[in-house]
Formats: sequence, structure tokens, C-alpha cells
Amino acid sequence: MRAKVYLVIPAGGQGERMGGGVPKQFREFAGKPLLQATVEAFLKPEMPVLAGISLAVPLNRIEEVRTWNFGLQTWVVQGGTSRQASVLAALSLLPDEPEATILIHDAVRPFPPAGPILEAIRALATWDGALLGEASTDTLKQVDPQGRILATVPREAIFRAQTPQVATLGTWRRAFAWAAKTGFEATDDVALLEALGCRVLMVSSPASNLKITTPADWNRATECGC
Repeated sequence: MRAKVYLVIPAGGQGERMGGGVPKQFREFAGKPLLQATVEAFLKPEMPVLAGISLAVPLNRIEEVRTWNFGLQTWVVQGGTSRQASVLAALSLLPDEPEATILIHDAVRPFPPAGPILEAIRALATWDGALLGEASTDTLKQVDPQGRILATVPREAIFRAQTPQVATLGTWRRAFAWAAKTGFEATDDVALLEALGCRVLMVSSPASNLKITTPADWNRATECGC
């Protein structure tokens, strides 16, 4: 039997880089809160069929989010003080199905690409985890604290990490429990798997899977629709 797929979105942050007072994941985007639009993007026919959704949001948004109807089991929990804490809280609500596939996705990436996501899910047959990423097209320079160039880094081996990042529930829970115990902090989720020595596959993904972080990102997303 094919493993169930669950979507986890940590959306507990305040979105301060966007400005405007309202956390960016709750700003209106295409007529609805951005977080809601992001979740609904995963419900399109070409996307993997979800068994449930777990969302970590600010305390003052829990009741609002619970009114959203996605047509399947949805859990909503208060987010933590960091991304890792929010993900751990959202993971804790899911059914105890260690072999279930878990997609951890940014709340502010409303254009998830179906093809790469399906490829990442299939990769779990032979890999411990997978993530989407965009190959770098820039020339990269390594510099010292004073800004002096030390080296030119070959861009062929460099990717910009995106989401979703994918592993089984059992693997994620083991990684997040280890991180909580050791105090390990990372800026993305698969870094925890890497620290444990897991084999993680990079799946090439388009630039259209952008993360809306700044006003310039917002303008790009709303004007072109990516």
C-alpha cells in the first residue's frame, strides 16, 4: 500500500522583513491570506493526494485558521519561537505513522511545482530525504570578514534550497528530537538530516517556486503570478 502523504507548514513567524504590521503569511494574496493560498496550491489535481495538513501559526491566528475548510483532516497548533520549534509542534499532531511521507513547506511559497514534488516523494524509495532546489546561475565568491575575495566557488555544485523538504515521519521525528536534545539549530529542515548522516537528494526545481520574503518578492509574485 502506498504511504500516506501529509503537508506540514510552519507559519508561526511575524514576517518582519515584509513590514506593514501583518505577518506576511496572513497578508491578502489573490483574495485570501497567503498561507491559505499556499495550502490550496497543494490541493490541485496534479499534486500528490494529501491525507492531512498540519499548520503551526501564531496564537492569535489559531481560531481564524481553524475556520478554513480544505476538505480533509487539518490540525492547527501554536507555533514556536523558531522554525524548528514550529515544525516540531506541527509534526507532533500527526498520526503515529512512521512510514508516512511528510512534506515540510514554507508558508510563503505559493507556487509549489507538482513535477519536482512528485519526484522528491518517489526518491524516498532509495533516499532518506529529498528537497527541492534551484541551480545557481550566478558566479559565486567566497570572501573574508573584510570583504576580500578568497576564492571563486564552482557554481555547478551550488543550489538554492527551496521547499517542500521531504522525508518519512519517522525520520523527521528522529531528527527533530535529536536537534532538540543537542541544541542543534539550522535554517532549513534537511540540515538536521544531513547532521545525522542521512542521504538527502537534491531535486531540481524552477525559480517560480519563489519564497515571498521582501516587498520586492511580493510585487514579483502578484504581478507575474509566477
